[in-house]
Amino acid sequence: MKEVLVYTTNYCPYCVKAKELLKMKNINFKEIDLTGDDHARIELVTKAKGRKTVPQIFIGDYHVGGCDDLHTLNDQGKLEDLLK
Repeated sequence: MKEVLVYTTNYCPYCVKAKELLKMKNINFKEIDLTGDDHARIELVTKAKGRKTVPQIFIGDYHVGGCDDLHTLNDQGKLEDLLK
């Protein structure tokens, strides 16, 4: 299974929603909390090609996007394929 990275902040309801979906599907993920970490935020903006909002979710080298993007992949049945 590919590594799943979720960039979050501790005050973001969409981050909570994205993590809940991953937990419900028993998908292990690494959370990178950007709260108060300007250096990590700059790294995210570079990695996410300019996107600054959280959550930003990556599966392996694939940039999923945010919470809505993750839920769309799941609803379309494509999430599991990305994890292989």
